[in-house]
Amino acid sequence: MKAEWREAISASEAETRKLGARLAAGLTAGAVVLLEGQLGAGKTTFVRGVLEALGHHGPVRSPTFNLIQSFTTNPPVMHADLYRVSSYHGIGLEDYMDTHVCLIEWPDRALGLTPEEGCWRVEFTIEGLGRRIRIRPPLQP
Repeated sequence: MKAEWREAISASEAETRKLGARLAAGLTAGAVVLLEGQLGAGKTTFVRGVLEALGHHGPVRSPTFNLIQSFTTNPPVMHADLYRVSSYHGIGLEDYMDTHVCLIEWPDRALGLTPEEGCWRVEFTIEGLGRRIRIRPPLQP
């Protein structure tokens, strides 16, 4: 059974955060969200919305240099940015997979970490002054 893509156009950071918050409502520990899109497409802004909805207060920056950030939300969240690496091997992402919601930017570097059909997929495309955001839930067995 194929999961259907949900699509939205976001014209602002606030709208992108709201879309992240809507997704957060359905996430539990062990969920994996793969975030795809070019630099500046809104991935970290979307993550900020997820984190705010799960109770995080404070700044949210892309973990481009430290690769992984974890947040003590409910459920806990791990945010990874794999832009600077060629593979997830040796980073420690596996340590979070069962206990955290895992938000992974640049998921092409995480191939083999988890079955693609078991993950949420979020695709970001810059269109004019806005963003097209496509969300696909995990496939159901």
